[in-house]
Amino acid sequence: MKRGNRTGKAKGQFPRFYGRHAVIAALANPDRVVRKIWGTRDALNALDLPPVLPIVYSDVADLGRMVPSDAPHQGIVAEVEPLDDVWLGNVLEAGQDDKRPVLVLDQVTDPHNVGAILRSAAAFDALCIVTQDRHAPPESGVLARSASGALEIVPWVRVVNLARALDEIAEAGYWRIGLDGEAEQTLGEAIGTSRVALVLGAEGEGLRHNSMAHCDILAKLPISPRMESLNVSNAAAIALYAAASR
Repeated sequence: MKRGNRTGKAKGQFPRFYGRHAVIAALANPDRVVRKIWGTRDALNALDLPPVLPIVYSDVADLGRMVPSDAPHQGIVAEVEPLDDVWLGNVLEAGQDDKRPVLVLDQVTDPHNVGAILRSAAAFDALCIVTQDRHAPPESGVLARSASGALEIVPWVRVVNLARALDEIAEAGYWRIGLDGEAEQTLGEAIGTSRVALVLGAEGEGLRHNSMAHCDILAKLPISPRMESLNVSNAAAIALYAAASR
C-alpha cells in the first residue's frame, strides 16, 4: 500500500542532461523517458540508440548553447522527462530484509551537492535518499552531471513533510542519527548495529531544530579542530562509509 508522501515534479518542464555518464545512464534506465537527443556525429554513432528516438546531429557550438555556460557536454545532450513519483512506504518495504542505510537531507538545495550525494549513495548501496520537496533541487543537467549516472540508480523520495517522513522511517525500524558538529558522541560511537537513517542538514545552517527532535541521537564526525566543518556531500560519503563498514 502506498503510504506517506508523494514527490513533486515541475509541470511542463523537461530537463536536459548532458555528458556521457548522465545520458547513457538515462538511456539505460527503463523508468526514464528520453524525449530527444542532440549530439555530434561521433558521439551519437558511438551509442546504441533506440530506432524510435528522435536524434539531431549538431556541432559543438550548437550544443554549447543548449547547456549552462562552459558545461562539459562531451558532444551529447538529451531532453528527458522527470522520473515518476517514488513513495517512501514502498521503498522502506523493499528494504525491510537488509541493512542498507537511508539518507535524509534537510534543506540541502545545491544541485552539485545533491548530485554528489547521490553518487556516494550509489557507491555505498544506500536504500534511498529522502528530501523535502520544496527545499531540494529539481532534476537538472547540473545535478545529473554531478551524480554521474546515480540519479538513475538510487531512489529519490521527495516528501511534503520531513518530520512526518522521519516518523515513518522510525516505524520501519530505523535508528535515526542526525549529524551535528556540536554533538557529544561520534558517529562511530552512535551507529550501533541496527538499520540506520543518516540525517544531514544544509551546509552552514546544519540540521533544523525540528529535524533534530525527530532523530533518535545526534552524532558528529571526528574531524580535526583545524577545520570547522565539511562540505555536506563529503560528510554524507563518510557517514555512508561508516554505515557500510560496520
